Amino acid sequence: MSRITPSAPLRVGVIGLGMGRGHVANFNKHSGCRVVAICDLDTKRCQLVQAEHQVDAVYDNADTMLAEARLDVVAIATPNILHHPLTLKAFTAGCHVLCEKPMAMNSAQAEEMRDAARAAQKRLMINFSYRFNEQSWALRQHVDDGHLGEVYFARTSWHRRRGMPGFGGWFGRKEMSGGGPLIDLGVHRIDLALWLMGYPNPTWIMGATYDHIARPLAEAESKAFDVEDLATALIRFDNGATLQVEASWAAHIGEAELMETRLLGTRGGLVQRNVNGGYSFEAQMFHERHGAQYDTTLIRQPAATSSMEHFIDCIIHDRPHQGDAEHGLIVQRILDGIYQSAASGEPIQLCHTTTKST
Repeated sequence: MSRITPSAPLRVGVIGLGMGRGHVANFNKHSGCRVVAICDLDTKRCQLVQAEHQVDAVYDNADTMLAEARLDVVAIATPNILHHPLTLKAFTAGCHVLCEKPMAMNSAQAEEMRDAARAAQKRLMINFSYRFNEQSWALRQHVDDGHLGEVYFARTSWHRRRGMPGFGGWFGRKEMSGGGPLIDLGVHRIDLALWLMGYPNPTWIMGATYDHIARPLAEAESKAFDVEDLATALIRFDNGATLQVEASWAAHIGEAELMETRLLGTRGGLVQRNVNGGYSFEAQMFHERHGAQYDTTLIRQPAATSSMEHFIDCIIHDRPHQGDAEHGLIVQRILDGIYQSAASGEPIQLCHTTTKST
């Protein structure tokens, strides 16, 4: 692909206006694109977003939007079960795709999405948005500069004291979501840890899931709920490193939200964590020189763009984008492996190999 020099901004469409409302706002911050079409079954929500962002066209059917709106880029922010079919349809319509996490319902679908992107010669980016904050970019630079040495252990987690979605909705139904907090929250922290580790290939997974808090609450309300409220796993990679994963919607902890990603290397370590149970973050590096131990707090990191702005910029300037299909597929295989191990009570061996990417 060569650099694009469009005579007019790239035409963007957004499907799903729950998470997608933020997509609309972030796309419109980039001068190289404009959101011209939005789609959601909730017509009132569509009208509100249309008025807020001066969107040209509103649809309640994604097929119609893809056929009529003459789009260059489509963002898919729907329930997880629709990621796979809508991505394939967007490629058929000639669009690049930014798809919300998780990539798909399973790795077989994810592979089909990756292969379809290649066949269509279009981009597929998975919205691993926690790469796109100031601390994450700064930490990645330190890793790339070799300050950690060889990373051999990592731990990544996202716990909520009580943060369950409303019972009876699609989040709590495995046929619609694919799982619970592991694929809702944990997927972000898994990707962040893997990205900082250089995305090694997973070879072995031992996982467990629990629903001790959410299940009786859902039963008391006579609402459908068949996913976990907590998941944990240990993952081993082909380079010998291991990653410990934890994610929950409900846990007896002191914080409203507890997020942390920690890496240990032969030359140093790092941590990124949220502050005061909220969505602000801090990051530190730990290392030793000449027999003395040092702690470095990252302050005034360069501002990071959103994933939407990044995607448009990479399309226009023909640069590789973050969160590509290969990374999405690795994460999907890990999610599949954790759930398979939890169901069987046994470790899962993974034999897949993947292509390294940024």
